Amino acid sequence: MTYLETVAQFYSEVAQTPQVGLCCVQSSPLQLPGLKIPQQMQEMNYGCGSTVHPTELANQPTVLYVGVGGGLEALQFAYFSRRPGAVIAVEPIEAMREAAARNLEIAAQENPWFDVSFVEIRAGDAFNLPVADASVDVVAQNCLFNIFEPEDLTRALQEAHRILKPGGRLQMSDPIATRSIPPHLQQDERLRAMCLSGALTYEEYIQRIINVGFGQIEIRARRPYRLLDCQTYHLQEHLLLESLDSVSFKVPIPVDGACVFTGKTAIYSGLEDVFDDNAGHILQKGVPAAVCDKTAAKLAALLPDKLIITNSTWYYTGGGCC
Repeated sequence: MTYLETVAQFYSEVAQTPQVGLCCVQSSPLQLPGLKIPQQMQEMNYGCGSTVHPTELANQPTVLYVGVGGGLEALQFAYFSRRPGAVIAVEPIEAMREAAARNLEIAAQENPWFDVSFVEIRAGDAFNLPVADASVDVVAQNCLFNIFEPEDLTRALQEAHRILKPGGRLQMSDPIATRSIPPHLQQDERLRAMCLSGALTYEEYIQRIINVGFGQIEIRARRPYRLLDCQTYHLQEHLLLESLDSVSFKVPIPVDGACVFTGKTAIYSGLEDVFDDNAGHILQKGVPAAVCDKTAAKLAALLPDKLIITNSTWYYTGGGCC
């Protein structure tokens, strides 16, 4: 079998017999007024973080969710877009489509506001999304793209970019590796299917998003995910995997490179009340201003004695000078 066939077989198994805690989600499901998540749906929460960010979901966007899983995040997206077909869930595995449909029927019984027509489940895969160019506001995936080998990851990112409207958002949660994963683990198809051996490093992951045309990336969370220990995985030293939640915007890449926000701020400490770099960044004395990593580096080089650049918090939700 190819590695994708192994993945399909594995998730067909866990669709029929849920494995609670398969992905060790380090964040609890988003709690929203009037939203009740069925128990079966929670048990099938095969993700490593969250892609549902309320600040991105104003005006009832059309959302395409890649890999429906048990339907949990499709239900959460529908909470913000309460209309037929507002959420399109694309899933290649028949058993998973059937399980998600059952779970959404239960959700409709437990949530008076929800109708199953709000979520349309379609057969398809990340490489051939069954929607037109520039037709959706949000594309989301949780703990799926990390399974792909690097060139397949690029194909999936290109496809997400294709179907997004200008200014649209790609909302993702994936494991990343704190150093390159050794070949003997990368080549283990079962471990790859379990989201344990396909992760790229942070730098590699972000660069592939930029390479397909996303001009702005915002990191919403970065947290420990799993430890690959020396004994079990035959490593010379332990290898930590992290979970990264990000939102990437389909906007043009600036001439000087993409803007990646990781929670850094710039603080001006000079004699003037305001500092203006004449490049669109105006800093009020003593007041932290959120800046992207690119701008942080430029400002630090421009005024090394009069600017403080704080470390990345790995939590950014907007604002600032960029």
